[in-house]
Amino acid sequence: MANEATAVHVTHETVGKVGGIGAVLQGFFTCKSYLESINRSILVGPLFTTEGSVSERLGEDGEVLYSSIDGYLNTGYAPAFRKIEQYYNAGIIYGRRTFVDQQTGIKSTPEVVLVDVKLIDEGVINEFKRRLFEEFGIQSHLQEHLWEYEQYVRLAPVAIDVLKAIGAAKDSTVVISHEFMGMPTALGAVLESCCNFKTVFYAHEVATMRRIVEEHHGHDTMFYNAMKQAHNDGLYVNDVFGDQSTYFKHALVEASKYCDHIYAVGDYVMDELRFLAPQFEKAKIDIVYNGIPAYQISVREKIASKEKLRRYCENLLGYKPDFIFTHVTRLVKSKGMWRDLRVLEQVDKEFRTQGKTAVLLVLSTEVSRRRSSDIYNMESTYNWPVAHREGWPDLSGGEARYYTAVQEFNTRSRNIKIIFINQFGFAPERCGKRMPADMEFMDIRKGSDVEFGQSIYEPFGIAQLEPLTFGGICVFSSVCGCSGFLRDVTGSEDVRNAVIADYTNLASHGYTEIEDILQIGRSVRNRIEVVESERVAMQICSRLPKNEAEVESMIQTGYELAKNMNWDTVVKNYLLSGLQSVIKATEDTKVPDELHIA
Repeated sequence: MANEATAVHVTHETVGKVGGIGAVLQGFFTCKSYLESINRSILVGPLFTTEGSVSERLGEDGEVLYSSIDGYLNTGYAPAFRKIEQYYNAGIIYGRRTFVDQQTGIKSTPEVVLVDVKLIDEGVINEFKRRLFEEFGIQSHLQEHLWEYEQYVRLAPVAIDVLKAIGAAKDSTVVISHEFMGMPTALGAVLESCCNFKTVFYAHEVATMRRIVEEHHGHDTMFYNAMKQAHNDGLYVNDVFGDQSTYFKHALVEASKYCDHIYAVGDYVMDELRFLAPQFEKAKIDIVYNGIPAYQISVREKIASKEKLRRYCENLLGYKPDFIFTHVTRLVKSKGMWRDLRVLEQVDKEFRTQGKTAVLLVLSTEVSRRRSSDIYNMESTYNWPVAHREGWPDLSGGEARYYTAVQEFNTRSRNIKIIFINQFGFAPERCGKRMPADMEFMDIRKGSDVEFGQSIYEPFGIAQLEPLTFGGICVFSSVCGCSGFLRDVTGSEDVRNAVIADYTNLASHGYTEIEDILQIGRSVRNRIEVVESERVAMQICSRLPKNEAEVESMIQTGYELAKNMNWDTVVKNYLLSGLQSVIKATEDTKVPDELHIA
């Protein structure tokens, strides 16, 4: 691809990494292949707060060049920005962010555009909403009371005009909608007659399907079997699960059929997109997996990190376990954290016969970072994080529910205990004085023997595979998108470093009709989870390294796998070919409006 391409990434993660999209952007902007192929990258999103000073607008790694909110002007684009602001009654912040890969030293500084849309002119935005309805059937009046929807619609026309103002409205410009948030801007680009923008919908999930999986008691066990049978029967999501049009995310995701191209981060995400509507059956959808870190370490380094974790456990529990298990994740239903406990119940039984011990360190929270002073106080007062108390600064509602399950497990288990660290970050200043002074976050990755991630809905799952390069055993669900990437790399060959749990296997249950599959609830799923958790537990026990030679072998195998799953591989083998075809596409090759999906 000629190095003339401009990629405009529309997302809510413009100034900080919150989740998966931020990880993808970090991967792209520190990837040699991406930087060699994309001449200009621009991040676009709404401004979430006007609090703070101008130096804080783009985060600690950002440089503000223009901010109407702060009266700061340090760019030649200022006159054009003022005209846009006056027309829309909006505020604009423009500058750059710096992305650095600390391991490779690769650095880039993409541009950033934030728009304050709170007081935007109602007449102008209503005209845009009218066009969205007439051209794409999007009924904004049904959703505009939801700010999560409304702010991204308001962003769109301003963003398009800003792109024109900074010289980014060219034939080689691709507007990439990261999830539903960027779709109004992508559709605005489609509507722009004076610029030949190209558009891509980057599906990091399919919001419609996530909601169904999370809310149904059968979770993935029901859903993915239902979707498979629906495909055989020629049915789509509205046919099987009822009309989804009232869900605001669904309307925007379904409109991705009007984009020039669609990327899906996993095999199941592509299947879920096909399940949205008949028009997606012929859509041009490419799988672009997420990349994972690939850093080579020595046996000595791994053992040193593990020893820190073992000393931490000793400080907390009074003994050093033989093995360290970990789960670093967000505390949300989709992560299926109860499945860890079911597997550990079986591992505990096996460890009793072997005389082995383990501790599972769960690093997860559903709230913001606690103050260090609060952590120190809880630690000294009632032995946090071994013990917890409900209420701030300790357990939130969801954390309290999870901790109840942890308490029950710890009461029953003999050789395995769980420590629930409900804190953001993993270092002594964040987690207390009983953590070794030289502990750092990477130790929980390097020193882990097993990382859990048995999600019920997981479009990819970078976190599940982060310990792979360090020789850890990664345990994740078959519905995780990373399982497809691993299959591509290994050719479906079984590898010691990965244990894939399949909670969708109905082989012994005889469900063949979609009506029966839809009746799968908690009781059926529980029975399947019990059986599968025992199989997963036995695989874990058989694969745990018994000596340093086996540790070294697993480090080498894990690194070789990770090296073929890193961001450079993703960009070269999955991303660039699709982008190239989008940029080279002409109006003559586009399909009619009613099938404007490839």
